[in-house]
Amino acid sequence: MRPLLALASLLFVTACLFDKEPDVVRLSGETMGTTFNITAIGDDLDEAALGDAVQETLAQVNAQMSNWDPNSEVSTFSASTSTDAVPVSDEFALVIEAANEVHAQSRGTFDVTLGPLIELWGFGPRKPEDPVPADADIMAALAQVGQARLLTLDRAAGTLAKSDAGVGINLSAIAKGYGIDAVAARLREAGVEDYLVEIGGDLVAKGQNDKGESWQIGVEKPEAGAQSIQLIVPIDDRGLATSGDYKNFFEQDGIRYSHIIDPTTGRPITHRTTSVTVLADNAMMADAWATAMLALGQEKGLELAETNKLAVFFISRDVTNGEEAYITVQSSAFKDALGTN
Repeated sequence: MRPLLALASLLFVTACLFDKEPDVVRLSGETMGTTFNITAIGDDLDEAALGDAVQETLAQVNAQMSNWDPNSEVSTFSASTSTDAVPVSDEFALVIEAANEVHAQSRGTFDVTLGPLIELWGFGPRKPEDPVPADADIMAALAQVGQARLLTLDRAAGTLAKSDAGVGINLSAIAKGYGIDAVAARLREAGVEDYLVEIGGDLVAKGQNDKGESWQIGVEKPEAGAQSIQLIVPIDDRGLATSGDYKNFFEQDGIRYSHIIDPTTGRPITHRTTSVTVLADNAMMADAWATAMLALGQEKGLELAETNKLAVFFISRDVTNGEEAYITVQSSAFKDALGTN
């Protein structure tokens, strides 16, 4: 009977090993003026080590890309009055290169030199009584906007130059996505194959969740203060970002002014598109394209999305059916991603 008992014990132990539930590590905190939430799933995960790796990664991203840190790499470059080419980190160069790509493909709608216009329109320390900018002030600010004209990146040499001493760079529409990708890369280095990394609502996800199912991400309805879901999007090894005009805006004399600035006019967007969600190979490109597509609006954005095979979901106000009525449109690539084409 002993050999049979030994065999039964071995089978029981083996079954237990195979039935072992994977570790689930959840990390959260604050970064880049918002919050982050991370879920990592795998075997024998070291929560403390993962937490240290995440904090280290986010600290480095902020030290390079944060416009709120006067000592960051981007702030130092913006504050400099030199027009000489200066060395930049590989990470900073990578983000500028990606920004240049989206700038070119969006016909200049995505622009990291929009800082003067953002400040002019008061999407910073603005007071309700501050007047709407005058046309002359808008034209003056536009003279210092246009990254293709004002910035020169030499990727091989690892340098960046500006053609005007007053030019600055604002990476708020792409750095968050880069930070998400950087954290995801650190998780993969640690052997994590199933994860979700979210910062400020934008994210990248890979593999499966802790229930062994695909990650399902909800796109919220564009209603300030509401948390209802417009659409569920399955994600695997892709980035997702949403940009909307319904949380950051001001009203004056009955006119609504969005924080999304059109660099061709120097003014906030006025079209009816209120929310845009983009799926891309990584969070950095999803982040940048979501901003560009919202600035373009549904009509121009959808045309560009079809040309460049971008996965984009537009939500626009249907003013003919009431203030809370919306029209939704998906690009062909977005439908393919959802399996609805």
